This record gives sequence, C-alpha cells and structure tokens, in this order.
Amino acid sequence: MEQLAQFYAVYGSVINFIGINALLALSLNFTLAAGMLSLGNAAFAGIGGYTAGILTVHLKAPLIVSLCGGSLMAGVVGLLLGMPVLRLKGVFLAMATLAFGEVVRIAAVNLDITGGAEGLTGIPNITRTWMIFLALALAAYFMATLRRSRIGWGLISIREDETAAACLGVDITYYKVVAFTIGAMVAGFAGAMYAHLNYLITPRDFGFFIAVDLLVYNIVGGTRIWYGPILGAALLTALPEILRGVGVAAGPVRLAVNGVILLLVILFLPNGLASLFTRLRPVAVKTGRAERT
Repeated sequence: MEQLAQFYAVYGSVINFIGINALLALSLNFTLAAGMLSLGNAAFAGIGGYTAGILTVHLKAPLIVSLCGGSLMAGVVGLLLGMPVLRLKGVFLAMATLAFGEVVRIAAVNLDITGGAEGLTGIPNITRTWMIFLALALAAYFMATLRRSRIGWGLISIREDETAAACLGVDITYYKVVAFTIGAMVAGFAGAMYAHLNYLITPRDFGFFIAVDLLVYNIVGGTRIWYGPILGAALLTALPEILRGVGVAAGPVRLAVNGVILLLVILFLPNGLASLFTRLRPVAVKTGRAERT
C-alpha cells in the first residue's frame, strides 16, 4: 500500500489527465462513428468547464449539480449548433466547428463572468481519480452498447454510405444530431471535471491544439472500436513521462514523437492500435461435427 501511495503521489496527476483526455477522446468518437469530422469538442469541454465553475464559485452549487449542469449546457449548445451545421460535410464541417471553438474562446476572453483572459479562479479541487475513471467506464460502456444498438448501426451506415442509408430509411439528420449532442454532453462533463481538478479554467485550456489532440487520439487509437480512443489518449498523454523516464526531455521532442507515431499508425495500422487486439482474438472454427466427450 505504501508503494502504491508513493506511485500515486508521483504519477497521480498524469493518471488523472489520462482519464480526462480519454473521456474527451470518447466524446469525439461519437461524431466520428457517423463519419462526421468535428473539431468542436474542445469548445464543448470549455463550455462545460466554465458552466460548472460558475455554478460552483458564484452559486455555491454542489459538485454533482455543477458537473451535470456543465454537461447539460454543452449538450444544449451542441443541439442548437448541430441542427444547422451538420448539413455540412467533410472539411467544411471541420472548419465550421473549428470556427465555433474560436467564438467560444473569444467569448471567454471578453466576458467578466468567465474571468476574462486570466480565467475563472477559485474553483475547488474536488474531482477525484475514482470519479474520473467511473465516468470514463460509464461512457465506454455506453459507447460499446451504442455500437450494437439500432442507433449504432444507423451511424455506421451513415459513415459508410450516406446516400444508401437514406434510401434504406435511415433518418440522417436525426442520427447525426443525436451523435453530435451526445458527444457534446460527454465533452462538457469532462470539461467540468477538469475545472474541478485544476483549480481554474482559462480560454487557453480548450483551444485549437486541444481540438487537434483529440482527433489524433482517435486516429492513433482507432475510431472503429470503442476502446480505441482510450488507448490513443492513454499513450499520448503518458508520452512525456515515458520520454522523461528514458532520459529524453519533453517539449519539442514530444511533438516530433507524436508525429512519428501518427505517421506509423496511418501507414501500418490504418484502424489504429486497437486493431492489434482484434488480430490477437482467437477465431472460433466450426468443424461441422461434435467432439466426443
């Protein structure tokens, strides 16, 4: 127990951020499941974080109310944004959601209630590791269940061929908006937990580079398997500590290693690191005759 406590004292912060980043990566995977390239989930996390922080600091709301409030606010904004924006496809959708993220950042910089450019301070540090990983486990279970549901098959059909899905009676707009809104709510919840983990939240915490990181987590881990984003987030979040462990200073080297990992995955593992586990699964072979006992 003492060694475990020492390990947590040294790496507890990294463990917490692995959980937060994995939850954010899963939130983006909800939209990627339908073939929608959105870069707005970092902004939804910011909305959730600011909402939760304001509820706690200004209204003295309990943690569960703040977390749910942040998630709900992000979901409402995601719903309102998704209805017009999801008519766009591909790079146009990515640019529109990226522009939305910039609008959120500028609003956070200029509003008094968000603390301006210095950020919202005084948020109590009451998020615990078990809370983060409980939320991650529930989100992962929901994603795995969703993949096997009617909605999941609808999203997959949209991703593979939107025209064919529409001909088969799939309500394209409904499924896209549902996936987009769920992703926004999960991102908002992650942002709310981050705000109560980091004491403060600033406009820089959920900017352009975070949006790109979430996409990289999904690509490296794999977008077609529910645990792919978790693998990608865990590896790339822990990478600076791994580099320091082998005597390499983090910083610019981390970005270079990230680029190399991304390139290798794209070239040799198009379905991400999660595809390695699917290859290792034993395949049941039917012999056509029953074995004698």
